[in-house]
Amino acid sequence: MRLLIAILALLAFADAGAAPVPLPRPRPPMWTQPRSFEEAVAGLDFDAAAVTAEPTDCDRALAAQAEISALPRLIGPGACGGLDMVELKAVQLADARRAEIKPPPVLRCPMAERLAAWLRDAAAPDLEASGAQLAAVDTYDDYECRSRNRVAGAKLSEHGKGNAVDVRAFTLADGRVMLLTDPAVDAHLREQLRDAACRDFTTVLGPGADPFHVGHIHLDLAERHNGYRICEWDVRVPPVVPLPRPRPVVISNQ
Repeated sequence: MRLLIAILALLAFADAGAAPVPLPRPRPPMWTQPRSFEEAVAGLDFDAAAVTAEPTDCDRALAAQAEISALPRLIGPGACGGLDMVELKAVQLADARRAEIKPPPVLRCPMAERLAAWLRDAAAPDLEASGAQLAAVDTYDDYECRSRNRVAGAKLSEHGKGNAVDVRAFTLADGRVMLLTDPAVDAHLREQLRDAACRDFTTVLGPGADPFHVGHIHLDLAERHNGYRICEWDVRVPPVVPLPRPRPVVISNQ
């Protein structure tokens, strides 16, 4: 009975000229297959005209001093990737020698250009002054779509933008491997490498920065407010092991 009364009341209300209750907006049509390359892979802001096989000015400048493979655009997921990416395979040093980079990092061209300059203009000369020659660079991480330090919920890492590289060691011409974080390596040489890196990059993280950078050096070109830079690389030295106290002299009465 109550239901019948309610229905009759609604009908009377409608006959009185009341505005109809708006229905919810229809959902967008669902589709299971990509309708275009733009929607499937490149994102809705994709500009096909901006992707070209033509080298950029940065590509041309870098190719004159390094061995690279151009990767015009890397795509997602999400905000990862970017334009003008390259794979940096080797750097031409000032004395015409070639320093291989293993494995070749995938980086934005400006980041690759800065890394090549640091190796050519700072690392190689500093090593030569110490009596060694740079033969290869051992990298630890480069382009990877992930959050900072792989912490869930953290901001996108500069690695996800192709704007960062982790360097672990230098291989020398005589076959020795010099770990940049090894306290046994000449401290003055590592201080020179650190100071040059902190001039060339906006972020330098190593031992002393946090537990994530104890065994390698992180370099990136992150842009911050007012040009703020971060340089956190402790040049550690082996701990001093105290010698045992000398035994007292025993004087015999005989």
